[in-house]
Amino acid sequence: MQITKEAILKSLSKVDDPDLKKDLVTLGMIQAIEITEGKISFNVVLTTPACPLKEVIKNNCLEVLEDDFGKGIQWEINMTSQVTTIRDATPILPQVKNIIAIASGKGGVGKSTTAVNLAVSLAETGAKVGLIDADISGPSIPTMFNVEGEQPSVKKVGDKNIIIPIMQYGVKLMSIGFLTPTDSAVVWRGPMASSALRQFISDVEWGELDYLLIDLPPGTSDIHLTMVQTVPVTGAVIVTTPQKVALADASKGLSMFKQPQINVPVLGVVENMAYFTPEELPDNKYYLFGKEGGRKLAEKYQVPFLGEIPIVQSIRESGDTGFPAVLKNGITKNAYMNLAEAVARQIAIRNASAKKTEIVEIKA
Repeated sequence: MQITKEAILKSLSKVDDPDLKKDLVTLGMIQAIEITEGKISFNVVLTTPACPLKEVIKNNCLEVLEDDFGKGIQWEINMTSQVTTIRDATPILPQVKNIIAIASGKGGVGKSTTAVNLAVSLAETGAKVGLIDADISGPSIPTMFNVEGEQPSVKKVGDKNIIIPIMQYGVKLMSIGFLTPTDSAVVWRGPMASSALRQFISDVEWGELDYLLIDLPPGTSDIHLTMVQTVPVTGAVIVTTPQKVALADASKGLSMFKQPQINVPVLGVVENMAYFTPEELPDNKYYLFGKEGGRKLAEKYQVPFLGEIPIVQSIRESGDTGFPAVLKNGITKNAYMNLAEAVARQIAIRNASAKKTEIVEIKA
């Protein structure tokens, strides 16, 4: 077979994206084909830099090309990425591709720890990431990122003051903790907290982002409604621990997003503190709070199970020192990187198969 761009595309049309269930050519993922005397190169543009199937797709491409053109040709397959979005350009966050809510039914399940490490994990893959600390009365993001005491700068744009977010570990950050004294309690009624969240969304210079994560307070409250009424949310990640009392509350948080008037896609469930592993016995797992509760919750509501995060001493230490656990080698790094891959994968699937999320209009 003569090697032409058309022939190469015909060959690669036999390779499907395992998640999106369509071939790479139809999806427009094959780009920049160049045929020279010494080699033939092209780009495979993945839907996220955190794609866990990168090597599988690359090997499948090479296999069909060698079947069609023989094994004596030098193929240069460049795996690149462009995060997908179905958001329309709007006045609010026009350059943000995906807005992800991180939620839990109750406090104490490690939601903020999960949000922090998920944000850093996505940034580690090469994505552009932002994180809003929407827990107005209990902000923890400044501590977990080791930026306590820092204050964002402000610039004037027309008649409006625009806040410049704090950057740490490759993630843009905004929290009420940057704007109030560290030891002061934020005692605000619901409308004031909701106003702060709207300001964090619309009055902060987020710029270009692949993923903007919003770390919500526990439960279901004014903040949650404000979020879905202000921006179209790509999807929600539910964080729970395995025990029954946590699962009962997580069910309420999950079902809130599934209500017809809210209708935000649930990207999946994360089971935090799934098991205890001592540092000196890394192969041992002790299920202190029960087993597979998060997986069963995901099965009950027919949403993806995104993975298990162990409870280990280094995660607690990382939160206290402000150096996220994913930046240290070990089982926690692997767990959080796997979580980032799973979340990015579900976002890509959601963007390819579901309708865009609309801003919620709730009538009193």
